Amino acid sequence: MNDQAEALRNLIKQRERIEEGRQTRIITVTSGKGGVGKSNFSLNFAIMLKRLGQKVLVFDADIGMANIDVLMGVSSRYSLYHLLKQEKTIWDIIQLGPEGLHFIAGGSGFSDLLNLTKEQLDGFAEQIDKLHGQYDIILFDTGAGLSKETVKFIAASQETIVVTTPEPTSITDAYALIKMVIGMDIHIPFKLIVNRATDYREGRQTADKINLVSSQFLHMEIPSLGIVPDDSNVSKAVKRQIPFTVAYPSSEASSAIERIAMQFLEMPKAVETGGVKGFLHKMFRLSR
Repeated sequence: MNDQAEALRNLIKQRERIEEGRQTRIITVTSGKGGVGKSNFSLNFAIMLKRLGQKVLVFDADIGMANIDVLMGVSSRYSLYHLLKQEKTIWDIIQLGPEGLHFIAGGSGFSDLLNLTKEQLDGFAEQIDKLHGQYDIILFDTGAGLSKETVKFIAASQETIVVTTPEPTSITDAYALIKMVIGMDIHIPFKLIVNRATDYREGRQTADKINLVSSQFLHMEIPSLGIVPDDSNVSKAVKRQIPFTVAYPSSEASSAIERIAMQFLEMPKAVETGGVKGFLHKMFRLSR
């Protein structure tokens, strides 16, 4: 019995050392306009990162159209709202999705976050700070477009993934989002995802257009993280409320997401900005 107790204590100590050494990566996924498949990308990207050994938490931070739980076919009991009202702890509102993916449901909570009293902010910060070292990646799926809430998440994160499609309006809006953020003197590394491309050539041309204009007028390169083809299995999965990487793991879209996740993990990380603590500091500073 003593040997078992000692083994348990050693296991706990080992786990604590791992968590202390883990550098949590804060990522925002956004888009210049709605309807480009941003949330679907976020969800399946997170699932693939988890398959590749990463411990991932997805925040549904889309204030107006929170739908990550709908895409998974999961009924959310709690959301950020319950945390802000101090009815639940951070651990209470973290829920399990497909393949054990951890997520926090969206809703009105994120809009409330921007109008908290100092006491509420302190309580929220204390809870969120507990996530430090618990995850390799925390991914915020934000609202589409140029809202002040989306800008705050982009500014507070370590890196931002912009999702676009080859449609001219989508390209224009993606560039407008990047231009606005840079114009606010916010220096965050951007990466680009081209979704629903007819073929690789069209996706590559789309990525090159945005990078060329950004390099010429914003003096900033926007590297492409990858291209997701227009795949009928994606819409089938949405109707079934199952992530397409789970429902159709051998589909072209799933293979593309796997390549993107692998490339993302191989790319150099953004300069460390304090993980969860740094995110909170910048978020609250921007909210005051």
